[in-house]
Amino acid sequence: MKKNELKKILKPVIKECIKECIFEDGVLSGIISEVFKGLESKRIVSEGLTIKTKPEEEKAKDEKNKLEEEYEKQRQERIKKLNESVSANGVNVFEGVAPVLSEATTANPLATSAPTDSGVDIDGILGLANGKWKQLI
Repeated sequence: MKKNELKKILKPVIKECIKECIFEDGVLSGIISEVFKGLESKRIVSEGLTIKTKPEEEKAKDEKNKLEEEYEKQRQERIKKLNESVSANGVNVFEGVAPVLSEATTANPLATSAPTDSGVDIDGILGLANGKWKQLI
């Protein structure tokens, strides 16, 4: 038997065996997970863009958190100074200001009505049927 004839016979058999091994025995998922683990720890460069690795991402997160904490601290100081300046002068900033009514929502259909609004007078409803409500029901 020549080498080419043996190759023609064995190649499809070997190909089928490898497919069965990879797909049926779960070897493919193991290969993919190993490749993913390997890529996870390395820096990937694609078209001039770099993807940060986990330590760099954590470092960036820590810096962002520090900036946010510093901003919040400065904000609280500004609020405190504003409150002190307003109360020290004895000025009521909101004196004579009426509350702004928001748009009606499904959660609160009376949001556009003022709290002091008396609404519609319904005292005359009972007199409309001249005491015949039992007959109408």
